[in-house]
Amino acid sequence: MQLTFRTSKQLKIKMKQNYNRMKKLIFTTFLCLGLIVLTNSAANAQTFQKGDVVVNAGIGLGTTYSWAGGLGLPIGAGLEYGVSNLDVGSIGVGGDFGYVSGSGLSILYIGGRGTYHFNELLDVDNDKLDVYGGLGIYYRSFNYNGYGTFSNGIIGSFDVGARYYFSDNIGGYAELSNNWGWLNVGVAIKI
Repeated sequence: MQLTFRTSKQLKIKMKQNYNRMKKLIFTTFLCLGLIVLTNSAANAQTFQKGDVVVNAGIGLGTTYSWAGGLGLPIGAGLEYGVSNLDVGSIGVGGDFGYVSGSGLSILYIGGRGTYHFNELLDVDNDKLDVYGGLGIYYRSFNYNGYGTFSNGIIGSFDVGARYYFSDNIGGYAELSNNWGWLNVGVAIKI
């Protein structure tokens, strides 16, 4: 087994580089989501409703545990069920998991979340677009080179995102989150 040690100066440089990358990623994400919402606003359409079931699967661009360095792209999947239509918007609940590994470290995330879908609040008139935000709770498990788990625990999460449906049931999604990836993108399937 070979361990690589970094000096505090190397860690500070690496953290600053990761911080700058993350700022650019967050800015670009909000800019894209803003443009989508602005170009599609007008009347009233709610894409996600009570009884809908949506499965997401994708990759994360930037792991939420990136200070460790050398980790690959996180992967994850989840399921959401529409539980209630409100006067303005709808509520969904579900769960998802994520996994990332690299440099001998692997991290598994498993959790549940509640989501508010707010197309109507923004007057989005595009029935292919689903804009949402929510909160969740996750169990995060670490494993280093098969030596067992360590520093496992419960973490809170947020997510803000959008799904765009290319057909009635198949679309793509992008969400800014702090669960298994900072920016998660992938395919969304309404079943």
